[in-house]
Amino acid sequence: MAAAGLTGSLSVVADKVAGMAGIAVIGAGTGALTAAARLAVAGHRVTVFERTQTYGGAVRRFERDGFGFDTGPGLLPLPAVYRDLFVKTGKEPLEACVELVQVDPSARHVFADGTEVALPNASRAGVVAALDEALGAPAGQRWGDFLVRAREAWDRTRRPLLEEPLWDDWSVLAAREPYPAVPHKRLLRTRRAGTLAEVGAWELRDPRLGALLEGHALAYGLDPRVTPASAAVLPYMEHAFGTWYVRGGMRELVRAVYERCLARRVEFVFGAEVTRILEKDGRAVGVELAGGETREADFVVAPGSAAGLPARADGEVGPQRGLPSRLTVLLALRGARPQGTAHRTVAHSVDRDGELESLFGTAPSVPARPTVTVLRPDDPALVPDGDHEAVTLGAVVPAGAEIHEEHVDALVAVAERAVPGLRDRVLWREVRTPADIARETGAAGGAVPAPALAAAGGRLLHPANSTGLQGLFTVGGWSHPGGGLPHAGMSGALVSGLIVEGPQFRGSQ
Repeated sequence: MAAAGLTGSLSVVADKVAGMAGIAVIGAGTGALTAAARLAVAGHRVTVFERTQTYGGAVRRFERDGFGFDTGPGLLPLPAVYRDLFVKTGKEPLEACVELVQVDPSARHVFADGTEVALPNASRAGVVAALDEALGAPAGQRWGDFLVRAREAWDRTRRPLLEEPLWDDWSVLAAREPYPAVPHKRLLRTRRAGTLAEVGAWELRDPRLGALLEGHALAYGLDPRVTPASAAVLPYMEHAFGTWYVRGGMRELVRAVYERCLARRVEFVFGAEVTRILEKDGRAVGVELAGGETREADFVVAPGSAAGLPARADGEVGPQRGLPSRLTVLLALRGARPQGTAHRTVAHSVDRDGELESLFGTAPSVPARPTVTVLRPDDPALVPDGDHEAVTLGAVVPAGAEIHEEHVDALVAVAERAVPGLRDRVLWREVRTPADIARETGAAGGAVPAPALAAAGGRLLHPANSTGLQGLFTVGGWSHPGGGLPHAGMSGALVSGLIVEGPQFRGSQ
């Protein structure tokens, strides 16, 4: 599919690639920034048009009274994606531009029955031991065996889903379930798990392990009851490659990418809304800005969610639509962060069925008792002094949901299961709603895209980075390979490869 729509006029494309092409990038989200940096270092003139006054898309920062908070992603899996970006675009490696901290424990989990477990970062033996101690044997061994099967799913899908342009025969990915499910006897029949919920029920056989597994899908707004078993790669990625934090907040990572773009002479035009992609003779030739000004370009790179993108002639995949959004509550607390506090705690819903029905039922609504992620970074840069703490609460809510005080109070009440006495410590709170995400990213209803996953008939694949219009490519969470900070970086690498090397590009080796 990646080559579709690009096979004509190859000599024109080759001429432009051989010289210095002018490239217009619409939006300054993370995927767009990574594409811009790579294209600029390849010798092209790159101009980024951003409708807001800053860069980063959903990766934002809120500051008040000496407190600082991430309002988008709070942790980074797969830092190798950004290490590769910095190696390929300059002499300074990523670690010279930001301070990466491996979070340990990776997460603390508080289950519905009150059981707690802290999972070590990137240690299979440590995780097995922790689960056996907290939940009782053989819980750890079952989870360890699951991770072995999840690795096989990862090995089968890593290149086609993350490192290569979407195949012409993408339907193979749509039909094939890469997770090697264990045969299971049920009602005199042998069955294999086809969804993440079935993996939890049939293979893990402990509701707390099931909640641990399903929580990885729910974090991306996916319904584990219908999400394919291939989503096993989500917990595997966290286990295998670790969970990382950027000192000063995740905004620092995007700042470093932005500064790398500036160092490679990428031009940024802020407050510039692109209203139309210009086309001539079946090819993108520039952009039109609000107010009527036009800018010529040899190639245009747009977010996959941009309105008015031309339809593909070969049967477009996706994109994922109707995904939930996020509700984020920023808490400024009096009192120091206790020593030994976990960076991330997941307080699982005491009513999982009710939560899933609220989010994914016929009439989506904000769950009364949601699963809440509590982020408590050990970072002096985020607090006015050592006698205060900055805490971020996050939960999945329907896209476009109207948020009221009772919804915010519910998040705080759930979080108090993980942070006793939380409400008594609150100095003030700031709420970030789906409407805020919509305003900052342009995504309808503030929807947040999930990573691409195999199987499920292609429902969780994203449109290819190439389009039905020559010279036009899409980048970011709403195009291949989907949402999440690592996937945004991979998307930028794929678009750069398709422009620099042409339709024969098949990914990094």
